[in-house]
Amino acid sequence: MTKEGLIQGADGRWRCWWYGGHEDYRHYHDEEWGHPVEDDVRLFEKICLEGFQSGLSWLTILRKRENFRRAFAGFDFHRVARFGDREVAALLQDAGIIRHRKKIESTINNAQRAIVLQEEYGSLAEYFWSFEPEPAERPPVIDYAAVGKLAKTPTSTALSKDLKKRGWSFIGPTTAYAFMQAMGLVNDHLEGCYCRPIVAAKRRARGT
Repeated sequence: MTKEGLIQGADGRWRCWWYGGHEDYRHYHDEEWGHPVEDDVRLFEKICLEGFQSGLSWLTILRKRENFRRAFAGFDFHRVARFGDREVAALLQDAGIIRHRKKIESTINNAQRAIVLQEEYGSLAEYFWSFEPEPAERPPVIDYAAVGKLAKTPTSTALSKDLKKRGWSFIGPTTAYAFMQAMGLVNDHLEGCYCRPIVAAKRRARGT
């Protein structure tokens, strides 16, 4: 049974269409996507994995996430920042991840930039959450049609430009918005999705 943009699971709950009925994707949809994140390592991990996703599906990346975590030192950016030619060569031989030299080198570069950003702002969370959109930028109703028009926004464009100015790479406006959706800077669970009010409550609890 379906509604526009929603799928009803075997448990009777309605969820956003994109999880597609996959069990691993269901867990990600229910427990992670859109829930506000303030942990610097998780923020860094996600923005890097969004870069790796470019040209691929998120489900492909999600199913390789544990491999990525092993390969990139748990996305501890202080450790990743010290990766050199030897580590890059090893990563290019690692069949468990996406073996794309520019994306691997981008992750190392971005780790170095993340340290600078953390020193400037005190935390990556402080920086990223400063780009939470104003309510006026958001659609009045978050339905399938509205989300379909949100591939990039003025705020995601501003975030992308600022990161690029700071030397980050593989972070265009569309990637930035996907990051914002996943980390809870916006709540794009559709109206009617059972997770939308849960995420909304978490955002209110942190004062957003």
